Amino acid sequence: MADTARVKSTVYVGNLDNAVTASTLHAAFVPFGEIVDISLPKPEAPSSTDPHRGFGYVEFEEAGDAKEAMDNMDQSELYGRVIKVAPAKPQKEQNEGLGSRTAVWEQEGWLAKHAVSEEDRLATEKDRARSTSPPLDPMQGLEGLDVAGPKPE
Repeated sequence: MADTARVKSTVYVGNLDNAVTASTLHAAFVPFGEIVDISLPKPEAPSSTDPHRGFGYVEFEEAGDAKEAMDNMDQSELYGRVIKVAPAKPQKEQNEGLGSRTAVWEQEGWLAKHAVSEEDRLATEKDRARSTSPPLDPMQGLEGLDVAGPKPE
């Protein structure tokens, strides 16, 4: 299955109680269609006693089934908690975006997106050359004014 189709057929399920397991999610979401995969991400801290991070993903065979699950299960109650069911977002790579370990200009496609054309570069250099000349006197041309305010008509 293509990644875009896979994302469209996957729902995010948030605010899960610690007692919720993959089989619990399967039982809750199977009425909406054939389930391909269920994942409950483990806590990042190895010393954590929680079985999961309080959210999970349910991947359906069909994108329409995922939409049905969102329409019917969002804001419903599971183990005494109101759950959030929304479309899953594609997972970012660790080398992408803010917080990555790679400089933004070294990331693939960044230079192509933010590159400056030769014409723009030359125009900028000309502007800088002009700005290095001594600045004009801001009072120049105001010698004839002796009254503040608008000119009388």
